[in-house]
Amino acid sequence: MSKDCIHLQSAGKRDGNTAGCEECLQSGDSWVHLRVCLACGHVGCCDDSKNKHATRHFHATGHPVIRSGEPGESWGWCYVDRLFKDPV
Repeated sequence: MSKDCIHLQSAGKRDGNTAGCEECLQSGDSWVHLRVCLACGHVGCCDDSKNKHATRHFHATGHPVIRSGEPGESWGWCYVDRLFKDPV
């Protein structure tokens, strides 16, 4: 694994499409923490949430980078290279 990640380097800031996990809001479910896809703005729940919608979104779309959707957090994660970056 390389310490450099082109996906994280090229990721910009992006607002989320919704104020909560898109799929959980539709189904009436709950989440633990929110993650925002930096390719399209999809908001999904974290892997500590039972539905893991952020990771499911990555597997469905191949969009490689997410950021925390939590207030006061500014880190990012690349699913492809399995690298963390703080801050995004």
